[in-house]
Amino acid sequence: MNIRNMLERFTGRMPCCSADALLERLKVYAGFVKIEHSVFALPFAYVGLFLAKRGWPGFAPFLLLTVAMVAIRSYAMGVNRLLDLVYDRQNPRTQGRELVRGALSPREGWVFVGVCGLVFVLACWGMNSLCLWLSPLVLFWAGFYSLTKRFTWLCHLALGSVLGLAPVAGWLSVTPEFNLATVLFGLGVTCWVAGFDVLYACQDAEFDRARGLNSMPVRFGVGGALSVAGLLHGGAVALFALAGWGAALGWGYFGVLILVAGLLWVEHRLISEKDLSRITMAFFTINGVVAATLFLGVLLDLFLLK
Repeated sequence: MNIRNMLERFTGRMPCCSADALLERLKVYAGFVKIEHSVFALPFAYVGLFLAKRGWPGFAPFLLLTVAMVAIRSYAMGVNRLLDLVYDRQNPRTQGRELVRGALSPREGWVFVGVCGLVFVLACWGMNSLCLWLSPLVLFWAGFYSLTKRFTWLCHLALGSVLGLAPVAGWLSVTPEFNLATVLFGLGVTCWVAGFDVLYACQDAEFDRARGLNSMPVRFGVGGALSVAGLLHGGAVALFALAGWGAALGWGYFGVLILVAGLLWVEHRLISEKDLSRITMAFFTINGVVAATLFLGVLLDLFLLK
């Protein structure tokens, strides 16, 4: 059996060989897992990595961590899309998603998810034995969080905890022992992600309620959920401050943290119970800047102000 036939057997499609066709398929897969959302977790993984070495960690550790993080985030998003397909087909907001419009078949999606999981394990194997032993637990949790909205309104914290592993993973990738500062960074990321996920979930409050799904907007109403999101982001800033103190970072990092707090304040000013039209700006643009800015604050302390 040749490669073309094997691909057709597993994906249900005859692979196209032209460069344009290949590029289009890559775009479909990138859209399937929202590859641009890697900007949320990657900077925090680098925070853990650079703190572990108190500077540049070397090209090989940097590359291994990048591959592992992109693979596990793609795996988690892919599983989420596949498990939620039955709901996405009913939700007017999600009609453009690749599985819903047939640009990607569920079989292709599961094959892609499997490949991402394998790449993640291989990257962990290249790091150290602790990362390899922990990789199955990470795969389980990264896939399981998608089911939590079936039974709890704390599902946002479950998602946050998946991304909250990023700084801990960065540290463990080169120093196979746990560190308090990176755990505090991870808790901060958990609250930060849970907060903006609550904001995002406000769009689907009525849809989720009608189908028996759980979220903070369903449990507390949109107004109450916005208040909870504000508390989560306040907690995130406090935890980031404690993490910076635990990592012995200086005024450069804390100056940037004040800027991050300001960005989160602006995010909440953009959205109200009666006007959710700027969710996209608040969700992606501002939070992408938050992650990158905090990482730059760490770099500023490590390289310029040490």
